[in-house]
Amino acid sequence: MENIEKRNKELLEEIEKLKRQNKTLKARKKYGIVWEEEKEPEQIVLDCQVKIPILKEVKSKEIVKDKEKPINVLIEGDNYHALSVLNYTHKKKIDVIYIDPPYNTGAKDWKYNNNYVDSNDLYRHSKWLNMMSKRLWLAKNLLKEDGVLICAIDDNEVNHLGILLEEIFKDYEIHCVTIIHNPRGVQGTNFSYTHEYAYFVFRKGLKAIGSRKIKEEDIDWRGLRDSGKESMRTDARNCFYPIITQNEKIIGFGDVLENGNHPKKQTEEKNGKYYIWPIDIQGIERKWRYARQSVESIKDLLRVKKTKQGYDIEIGKDFGIVRTVWQSSKYDASEYGTKLIQDLVPETSFDFPKSVYNVYDCLAPIIAERKNAIILDYFAGSGTTGHAVMILNKEDEGNRKFILCTNNENNNGNGSGGIAEKVCYPRIKKVIEGHKDWPEITKIPSNLIYFKTELLDIEHISHVSDEQKIKLTYQAGEMIALRENAFEEVEKNEWWQIFKDGTKYTAIYFKEDKSKLNELIKKMGKLKEKVVLYVFSWGKNEYKNEFTDYKNIKVEDIPEPIIEVYKEVNRLS
Repeated sequence: MENIEKRNKELLEEIEKLKRQNKTLKARKKYGIVWEEEKEPEQIVLDCQVKIPILKEVKSKEIVKDKEKPINVLIEGDNYHALSVLNYTHKKKIDVIYIDPPYNTGAKDWKYNNNYVDSNDLYRHSKWLNMMSKRLWLAKNLLKEDGVLICAIDDNEVNHLGILLEEIFKDYEIHCVTIIHNPRGVQGTNFSYTHEYAYFVFRKGLKAIGSRKIKEEDIDWRGLRDSGKESMRTDARNCFYPIITQNEKIIGFGDVLENGNHPKKQTEEKNGKYYIWPIDIQGIERKWRYARQSVESIKDLLRVKKTKQGYDIEIGKDFGIVRTVWQSSKYDASEYGTKLIQDLVPETSFDFPKSVYNVYDCLAPIIAERKNAIILDYFAGSGTTGHAVMILNKEDEGNRKFILCTNNENNNGNGSGGIAEKVCYPRIKKVIEGHKDWPEITKIPSNLIYFKTELLDIEHISHVSDEQKIKLTYQAGEMIALRENAFEEVEKNEWWQIFKDGTKYTAIYFKEDKSKLNELIKKMGKLKEKVVLYVFSWGKNEYKNEFTDYKNIKVEDIPEPIIEVYKEVNRLS
């Protein structure tokens, strides 16, 4: 009896507990995607919480082709680590983030906590969502107000990703484009899959997507004069007016002609100008496809065509307006992805690279007019994004810069070597140097700085030598150089570091003792170029107003995570 009473009491307590949980769950009202929380958090995330993530430059892999050209960055290491660093070097500085994350196919295409995730892992989708969520939150901080995120994906996670993006980017528009990247198809049980997707994410109301670059011969021209049923002048009075041209260029639009008045002929000349009416070769008065009140809005889509009658007007059907379904032979991942890499880096291989033109067409409508844009890809893989950016720069002499981050694991365990060192880096190097079989998209003068991720354990900084402390200080300085994209070190001593990027100088004074600060200020003030000066201080904005006499010098605070390194070093010096 005693046992029964005890059991009843336990059951009642359990019921009350469930009631409380139910009440809590009802109050939460969670909409959208729900996934299991991590049972084992990613080790890299835990490490970045207790240690300071930094980057260490690998000088031996530096490529300097032309100092006047953009300096790009390749980071070897975990992308969570890299994003953590970029959050204090590039916050709100990135124009476009393009990523091609693992598609979670179940074919061991990605690792979680150093273990491949396969189709038998019941926690597979939750692991993927946890991994993506943490990195997307960090990435969001990096985008400019008018920045754009592009994320490639296929059917395995397209729905989950869409809802995840809605949760993270609440005040953003989210559009999904279908891209035919494998016209031969991948045979499934019921369908042959030929496509993948690209999500475009940007702030609501922003005109973020321009037109695609297309050649003149690719434009589909047709007559602006209407034909067929309901094409007569009487069918739409506001569509009968002259289009005025001169030297075969449209210079204006005349008024709608009153009923009862008729032009003498299709093309009328007046004082060197030609007035073109929507009259066909039989002399029948028809109408333009657009009314007078709206035709000026499409002027850029029109052209003048010489005819036997005089002149006619044509409208371009496709001027590169971005559509939601992309189909072209240039998106073929086999031809312009796999084959391209095999030619550029024949000693290795890489599974499922993107067509470089696929990525190019994703980026071009956004950054065609942003010639100094910064593009980030933290799932860089074989480096296709960097390649596409360099092609854009080659075409219009732009100064766009890319930041690539990729790990150095074996490519899906196939033994081809590290992705960063054996695939991505040599590909970028070959694009810069040139390849005889790909002359149009290689031999592009550019520069590259190579970094490896590293964790700084400041809790144990007291145990390092004075020499190591100085080294750590310089590493912190390199983070500021990365922030300013200034990698040419022109001076370094125990008081300061000075970097140059061709257009400006970056100076870093890293001593608590300010006895040498004025010396540095005078030195920088004599320069004609702009100078960004970072001064070590225990507070914020401590020196911002002290150097107003020097118009070329702008004083900035050292970002918080970086200042922690300086603080520890200075405390113990």
